[in-house]
Amino acid sequence: MDHLETFSELSQAIGARLFPEEIPAGGRTGFSSVVIDSRAAIEGSLFVSLVGASQDGHLYLEDAFKAGAAGAMVARSRLGFASLGIMRIAEKYCRTLVIVDDTLKGLQDAARSYLAKFPRLLKIGITGSSGKTTTKEIAAAIIGREKRVIMNSGNLNSETGLPLSVFQVREDHEVGIFEAGMNRRGEIAELASVLNPGIAIITNIGSAHIGILGSKRAIAEEKKNIFSQFKGNGIALIPSDDEYRDFLSDGVKGKVLYYGADSFTELRGIASLGLDGTEINWAGETSRFSLPGNFNLKNAFAAIAIAREVHISDEAIRKGLESVKPLFGRGEIIQGSTTVIRDCYNSNPESLEAAVEFCDSIDWPGRRVYVIGSMLELGETSEEAHRCIGKVLASSLAEKVFLYGSETETAAAVLASRAFPFFHTDRMEDLEGALENYLRPGDLVLLKGSRGCALEQLTDMLAGKAECCTAGGIHVS
Repeated sequence: MDHLETFSELSQAIGARLFPEEIPAGGRTGFSSVVIDSRAAIEGSLFVSLVGASQDGHLYLEDAFKAGAAGAMVARSRLGFASLGIMRIAEKYCRTLVIVDDTLKGLQDAARSYLAKFPRLLKIGITGSSGKTTTKEIAAAIIGREKRVIMNSGNLNSETGLPLSVFQVREDHEVGIFEAGMNRRGEIAELASVLNPGIAIITNIGSAHIGILGSKRAIAEEKKNIFSQFKGNGIALIPSDDEYRDFLSDGVKGKVLYYGADSFTELRGIASLGLDGTEINWAGETSRFSLPGNFNLKNAFAAIAIAREVHISDEAIRKGLESVKPLFGRGEIIQGSTTVIRDCYNSNPESLEAAVEFCDSIDWPGRRVYVIGSMLELGETSEEAHRCIGKVLASSLAEKVFLYGSETETAAAVLASRAFPFFHTDRMEDLEGALENYLRPGDLVLLKGSRGCALEQLTDMLAGKAECCTAGGIHVS
């Protein structure tokens, strides 16, 4: 089994201490994968023992070794805990310990040093309030037609997810596309330090995570840190229509480019196909982009902006756009006797309003039914944000609105004040029952809510009315 690195190389790169200092008899000299969950450990893994608010990875050291892990990264402070018996367990299984002060920082440092082994890899960083995952997938679909691409799978974009994704890079990869998310202040800067991107893009600045940072200006300041590792030769891509455009570009130590529909001379025409997507004329030839709605079109423009800086051909751009398919809970279209738009992976004021506007814009012969879950992580702005969404819904073309979650009570109050038909509940079983009684063939159903609402639980009930999935989507965040 080939090693990603030897334990000796790793310890020297990140300033760690090894125990034992010499590889034990029968032990491995290095590791072939990196995991943070002992259940994911396989033969040759390095298990990183992270310490969280409610879990301590050091408790699962023996489980990882039993599964075949070649070694473990552990915190120096845990070595003295007799109840953990960390050194005893390592000796029992003839395994190597990589001892660091902080295992999260150790993981990030290890990922940074590993990436440094691939100087020819063009590293692309993607961040923003929404659209990160879709932009990444579209960019990979386009660039992957002419280059060997690696990207973080799904939405592994966190302080642990991105470093873990880095260890998937191999010598034959030419371009690495990595999205960076955040759940706390300073996280984007940390991830940029790990990735050190040559090209970095911000998709937009919205209200997602405003409960953590307090204001959109603070969100913009955090997202801007994706450019923090530029040394003069990086390329910063910024949406031309974003209200924080000038702030995002100020002080960037590299080339700043603005992207949008007006920035592409090759873009000759756009025509909405409703649920079937958008017809795009690129450089004189037409292709169909299957993710419908203006928001996804902006994601496509972001991906195209990246592809142009990688010098991808017009044909690859067209073919890549045609090949894109939606991801789970991100604007999937499920068609049957009713048509369901399942967009329940995430929600914030901007993406929810965009979803409603799109559904209103469709030339639909039947009823529109909007199922709206709470928008979470909005902090002190939550009540006002839900009140504003209530106004959007009250002005929509929905026949009836179904609200789910305590946070949507202010939206319900707005709908009630305007005598707009609605149903509100905090109980999933009540929501399911009300929908089952109300829906009829020919309805268009929008499912939109934050991840914590888990509106996908309604899929089984709706599947009886909508039987087959198509390649469509309206929003990804």
